[in-house]
Amino acid sequence: MSSPLAYLKDKHLEAWIGGWARHLLASRRAPRPSGPRHLLFCYCDHWEPLWNQVSDPVADARVATWAEQYPRLAAGYRDSEGRSPKHSFFFPGEQYRPRWLDTLADFTKRGLGEVELHLHHDGDTRAKLKDDLLRYLGELASHGHLPRDADGRLRYAFIHGNWCLANARKDGTYCGVDDEIPLLFETGCYADFTFPAAPNESQPNIVNQIYWPVGDLAKRRAYEQGERARVGEVKRDRILMIEGPLTLATRRSKLPVWIENASITAHEPGTARRVQSWVDQNIHVEGRPEWVFVKVHTHGAPEREAAGVLGEGGRKLHDALRNYNDGRSWILHYVSAREMFNIAMAAMEGREGNPAAYRDHVLKPPPAAG
Repeated sequence: MSSPLAYLKDKHLEAWIGGWARHLLASRRAPRPSGPRHLLFCYCDHWEPLWNQVSDPVADARVATWAEQYPRLAAGYRDSEGRSPKHSFFFPGEQYRPRWLDTLADFTKRGLGEVELHLHHDGDTRAKLKDDLLRYLGELASHGHLPRDADGRLRYAFIHGNWCLANARKDGTYCGVDDEIPLLFETGCYADFTFPAAPNESQPNIVNQIYWPVGDLAKRRAYEQGERARVGEVKRDRILMIEGPLTLATRRSKLPVWIENASITAHEPGTARRVQSWVDQNIHVEGRPEWVFVKVHTHGAPEREAAGVLGEGGRKLHDALRNYNDGRSWILHYVSAREMFNIAMAAMEGREGNPAAYRDHVLKPPPAAG
């Protein structure tokens, strides 16, 4: 059994510990709101029915499990607005099957989630990646997924497969396109939801932030340089980076220190203690501390993970979130990735009050929502 120090070294701690420490210090100095705080909870699902290269019939069974059990779980919980939990299903474009997108369209119509783009690619070129992105977006849109802007252009949120945004790995695998960030914007992406990626080497040294990438956006790992989102400053010429919570946590085990990266699995469900740690990271747009953003992720399609997300593990998570909906100290809002982006933009524009008023502030719901 390795020591805690060896464990942390193996997990690329050096890539982000400095950013985490800076965030911790800044968070402690940040002003605290006097009234209730709003918790914006976004559940990002890397939803891959073909995970582990299973056959289509096996994947069909996975989708059927979700169609049966997810509405049943969601029916037992409501946020401050009476809305049920919702997943943002980041669907892998390379796994397109029309019938699965129809199932997700039904979820969207029932207010249980929205669809965004997840993509695995390797050894790519800019031209091929652009063609693939546009094709996948068209396929998703043909089922009523994805919003459009005022000019009719499809808009989408993005998660990079294998965490390798902007050709992040030293060995050059799982991407190949250095200038992926401007290409994503060019094809309609409004925000990236890939991070945190720790303990993966792609993890940036910017931790627990909503931020704009700055500098030379065409270079490899351009997301490493960023400007924190703040009230009064809005950029409309690039994608927004929306990170989930990342911290070091303690637990009773042989390795008492572990990396809390907001990944929900069957083995590590969303317990009350974990929810508290996510909230404690205090991710917000600078100048609007009363709106707290918590983005978590899962890989919910495979059988083992689905059993956790849709079963007892899912109930533990949403039971814990009820602690942040007392109406006095906390007000809970289940939001999709699109809604979280809209609310972040509203904060930067100086909007205040109940963030729920800005769910559709910039981008309207996709057609499948009805």
